[in-house]
Amino acid sequence: MNTSKTKRFVKHKLKDEGPTVWIGKEGLTEQSLNEIEKQLKKNKMLKIKILQTALLKETKKEIAAKAAEQTGALLVDIRGHIFILYRKKEKQIV
Repeated sequence: MNTSKTKRFVKHKLKDEGPTVWIGKEGLTEQSLNEIEKQLKKNKMLKIKILQTALLKETKKEIAAKAAEQTGALLVDIRGHIFILYRKKEKQIV
């Protein structure tokens, strides 16, 4: 699947879902990265909300890009204070 098809698919799947991870005033912490990683392993995609207090040190684009980079996920979309990450499931070798 190419990137634009993937992005459309992920946006459509998550359009009625609420965010499952919130990034607060501490910014992108180790705990929030661990939670993002856990949910990506389970669901492949998730919505993350950036609270207003997190934007004092970094912009939402910087936070979203850093989260995508550190988890190895694709940054699908940024709308307002919410962004979507997607990562293909890892193939398990038996």
